[in-house]
Amino acid sequence: MFFDFLNATDLLWLAPFAAAFSIGFLGGLHCIGMCGGVMAALSFSLPAEARARRWGLLLSYNAGRIGSYCLIGALAGLLGFQLSGGHGISVLRLFAGLLLIAMGLYLANWWRGLVWLERGGSLLWRYLQPLGKSLMPVRTPGAALLLGGLWGWLPCGLVYTALAYALAQADGLAAMGVMLAFGLGTLPSVLAAGVFAERLKAVTQRQSLRTIMALCIMAFGLWTLWATAQHAGHAGHGGHAVHSQPAASESEPEDAHKHHHHH
Repeated sequence: MFFDFLNATDLLWLAPFAAAFSIGFLGGLHCIGMCGGVMAALSFSLPAEARARRWGLLLSYNAGRIGSYCLIGALAGLLGFQLSGGHGISVLRLFAGLLLIAMGLYLANWWRGLVWLERGGSLLWRYLQPLGKSLMPVRTPGAALLLGGLWGWLPCGLVYTALAYALAQADGLAAMGVMLAFGLGTLPSVLAAGVFAERLKAVTQRQSLRTIMALCIMAFGLWTLWATAQHAGHAGHGGHAVHSQPAASESEPEDAHKHHHHH
């Protein structure tokens, strides 16, 4: 009974959030490469005895970073609504599934096609990067929060893949939730990078680990494509049933007329 309830349509609703969290969690090795340097700088900019302040800076930075993801996600969800007109969401979900597979290939170093996405995002980053540098070295939680807010706009194929899921929601609030799930997924790796940066970097360079994580992300992409196709198939059958109903109702007056004429 439980498995009957959790059919493909139900899981399709949950899949973007689970996939977004998994993208962040499994793509942690990519996050260490992109944000590990900043986290290490925040961690080691204070003396060892100021450990409590260090964690305050790390948490403030990540709050700002995830806050930026939520803002970008809300904008992507509103854009998705405009693109789909409230309908046609399946096309956006198919795009998200394909981009997720591309991200897996990118992490495994089998195909680097997503590099062009990061190059496109670098146009905006040119203007934001000097602002981030002006906040270094970070001494207060407020400055760390601002730095994290800026760093959330760093060109990153992993972030753009999660944004594809946000776009596919075609809803600002749901898209914000997707990016929040993604940000929380990245949190363990990024926080750990601030404390164990060198050790983690050595571990994440192992090709076997990268391949396993890449295959998991690609599996989410294939699941998204399959679930979207299933959802579209159910919608098609439902639409056919609704379409055939008026024909039956239109025949009723004719039958009633024949019955009256017989009497």
